[in-house]
Amino acid sequence: MTQTVRQFSALAIPSADRLLYGVSPHPLECGLGLTIGAGTVYPEVNFTLPAMNIAEETWADVVAHYAEMAGQILRRAVSLAVPGIVLEFELLPAMTERPEWGAEITALLKQRLSACHQKHGLPCALRVTPTDIRDQKKPPLLRTGEPWERLRRSFELCAAAGADILSIESVGGKEVHDQALMYGDFPGIVLALGVLAPRDMAWLWGRIHAICAAHPGVVCGADSACGFANTAMQLAHQKMLPEVLAAVVRAMSAVRSLAAFEQGARGPSKDCAYEGPVIKAITGYPISMEGKSASCAHFSPLGNIAAAMCDLWSNESVQNVRLLSGNAPEAFTELLAYDCRLMNTAAASEGGALRMRNWMTASDEWLSPQAAVLSPVATIRIAAAIVGAETPYHRTLAAGRAAVEILKDGAARGVLRLSRKEQQWLARIDEALEALPENEAALLCDLEEQYGGLYDKASYGL
Repeated sequence: MTQTVRQFSALAIPSADRLLYGVSPHPLECGLGLTIGAGTVYPEVNFTLPAMNIAEETWADVVAHYAEMAGQILRRAVSLAVPGIVLEFELLPAMTERPEWGAEITALLKQRLSACHQKHGLPCALRVTPTDIRDQKKPPLLRTGEPWERLRRSFELCAAAGADILSIESVGGKEVHDQALMYGDFPGIVLALGVLAPRDMAWLWGRIHAICAAHPGVVCGADSACGFANTAMQLAHQKMLPEVLAAVVRAMSAVRSLAAFEQGARGPSKDCAYEGPVIKAITGYPISMEGKSASCAHFSPLGNIAAAMCDLWSNESVQNVRLLSGNAPEAFTELLAYDCRLMNTAAASEGGALRMRNWMTASDEWLSPQAAVLSPVATIRIAAAIVGAETPYHRTLAAGRAAVEILKDGAARGVLRLSRKEQQWLARIDEALEALPENEAALLCDLEEQYGGLYDKASYGL
């Protein structure tokens, strides 16, 4: 497969004051009359099944749930006069295992969007996200075998069935990262994020880009470090890991997510990719984000600051269960619609977007290390460090060092309060970064005995 790989050596958005919600240097036209990043924030509604089995005998019920959810979401969107909307269909594992099932739901959702667009003129698009099922064996075989063939087929069938944007939350490197994270082993974390994951991302996204190119009108979307940085965030929330470690992992995870754009992705980045602002600063492509209105899916210390630079605003995912007002997907559509309406109204007044962005930032920034590395100023600092280095390994180290310095600066100024344990961990991470080898080959050699049995070398081109 021959393809030109893009190189990002400078920032598309070089200053924090230009890093705003709703506006991207490279707006994205997709779907039915929708342009993302041209000045308006749109809701991206993500929805899923209630607890139930997915099997031949329940498939009719599965289809009925998706038809109901789509109808209710679009009814609420039209009622609230949203200026546009994106629906995200995240395939459940069984729907990727059996690609025809995922394609059937894709076709159903696109039909509902098309009908709504035709009747009401609602600009809209459908993002489809197959599940990365390549990690079924231990160690995972990422480039060969039945799971990869089914995943590839899922992308192809969903593209043909009406997807406007294709995305994935890929898992390459996670087999090492999970273990390293649980033990707080920083070199192992760097091995996963800076060596293994970028290699898999480059390989996988080269193939996703080719599938999109074979289906005119299908946008090569983006990835998410959800399985890496969001895992760290949730473990920190449960007090199983220090927050400063989760914050540094978040910054470093942007490098592996950038690899999708190097292979031709154009966004918008996934809502659960909290590294999105760094990607936006580097590439100029629009991003989706989630925060306070994603509490149906998970808690986080990033409720407001996550919206500061978004182009799509998402609820992450919500089950089709009954609430007092109505079904949950419809209710969360309303939440997102009002969030976006407020942001867009602020942006319509002179200087309003910057003021609103600054308020959202200030409300979270120094209450958590994980929020501190997501401010516009921190985003530019981390993004600049990444493009200032050349290889994924060195970029990952540069992002980590930038995050550490941001946290140290905040603590030194007294705006970021860290417990003694968190301070000790920050110093430990700082020392670990400085002690890492000069190149990835040396790191691979150093960690072969500890981690070599966890991953298949051929799956990473090693």
